[in-house]
Amino acid sequence: MARLDVLAGSYFAVTVAAAMVLRVMSLFPAMDIFNPDWVVLVLIYWAIALPERFGVFSAWAVGLLADVLTGRLLGQYALIYALICYFSINEHRRLRQFPIVQQCLWVFFCLLGSQCVVFGLESMRAGNRLPLEFWYPVLSGTLAWPLVFVVLRYIRVMARIV
Repeated sequence: MARLDVLAGSYFAVTVAAAMVLRVMSLFPAMDIFNPDWVVLVLIYWAIALPERFGVFSAWAVGLLADVLTGRLLGQYALIYALICYFSINEHRRLRQFPIVQQCLWVFFCLLGSQCVVFGLESMRAGNRLPLEFWYPVLSGTLAWPLVFVVLRYIRVMARIV
């Protein structure tokens, strides 16, 4: 049993690290404005799939790493990720039963809430309006959710993480 916990923890760490790399890395510079918050997508998946192992504290720690990685206000993503993980864990039984389209709707509202918090903090700091492109990652993250879900489920099934 302890081996399975270590295995699950290592897969969690690897997938979160890959998501952080995707978050800061620009695959196509022209499409950079559409780069979704991959870390949120991975955290939502693990919160739905294994809520007893990966919880709010894990999301908070990942959020602090994301704050340092992106150079944002320290604690901003920690709060956002912890809240999204909390709500996803509270609804995990229901979300597991939803078809992928309804899960996309859940992801849309999680990403929208995340961007609203970032927007509020940025507008307080900068004092100006943000362009429409600021909201594009919400749409692209929602559209990327089925791919993230399928890939992470495949990893979880192949690694026999239950």
